[in-house]
Amino acid sequence: MATAISRSFQSLRFSRRYLHSLCRSAAAPREPPPHESSPLLLPVISHGRGLGGYCRGMYEGYLFSTTADAVNSGNPDKKSSVSTNGAVSASISSDATTTGGEEKAGGSQQSSEAGKPVRGGPVSWLSFLLLIATGLGIILYYDKEKKRHIEDINSSSRAVKQGPSAGKAAIGGPFNLINDEGTHVTEKDFLGKWTVIYFGFTHCPDICPDELQKLAATIDKIKEKTGIDIVPVFISVDPERDTVEQVHEYVKEFHPKLIGLTGTPEEIKKVARAYRVYYMKTAEEDSDYLVDHSIIMYLMGPDMEFVKFFGKNNDIDALTEGITNEIKQYKKQK
Repeated sequence: MATAISRSFQSLRFSRRYLHSLCRSAAAPREPPPHESSPLLLPVISHGRGLGGYCRGMYEGYLFSTTADAVNSGNPDKKSSVSTNGAVSASISSDATTTGGEEKAGGSQQSSEAGKPVRGGPVSWLSFLLLIATGLGIILYYDKEKKRHIEDINSSSRAVKQGPSAGKAAIGGPFNLINDEGTHVTEKDFLGKWTVIYFGFTHCPDICPDELQKLAATIDKIKEKTGIDIVPVFISVDPERDTVEQVHEYVKEFHPKLIGLTGTPEEIKKVARAYRVYYMKTAEEDSDYLVDHSIIMYLMGPDMEFVKFFGKNNDIDALTEGITNEIKQYKKQK
């Protein structure tokens, strides 16, 4: 009795283990073998897998037979083709793989987007600093170029450039006058000497005396600095009142070497026209009147050709320097 009970217990125990193993094998996913067969043979083929495989085979056979009937009923003109268990399983596996790939791709994209650094605003501190540095550089460069341009202009204005000669001015010419000694003289009497000619009149209240004093001081200074003798000449533009005696007394008040010239109104008019000198009588009250005239000194070369003129704005130093430079340049050209 005890032996029978023990055997029964062992049998139950073995059956329990066998059923447990069947359930485990049925629960585990297995890939069906790739073969093409009729749905009716699926239970037979699957029978070797045990009880779980037999049940699974019956279910798949029923499923495929139902699918085939549905396809044939919807398309009566076409032959029914039923995929095998392996093909369907491969399709299902492919879909699962695709879905899984998409999920993985989505997850990867999400992870890459999550790992990507957040982009900042359109202007960063570095670009802002670079912009400021560039602007300062442009400003400094412009300021430097501006200063250089101004310096070039100043240096060009300070530098005296000798331009091309356009010919000599039509100033000067022959004349026939009387000097303060009563002797007739012409321009030929002054050849070989540097001459400075000034036009005025003896009754001039202030301008003529000032200009003649400046001329006298200038020729003395040139003689002292260079040793060159300059002949100062005064030509009257008031021949009616400036007689030989009047002119002589007048010129000797300024310098002993100053030569005074006068003449007839026609002769004075001719020489004034030759030297481009303007003169005209102003208001007349009896015999007292003034003469408006040009205030210019003419530097004539040793050949009595015009060299340069000097206006009232030149003082003694400027006049001395100007005449000396013209003489030096004349000697270099000769």
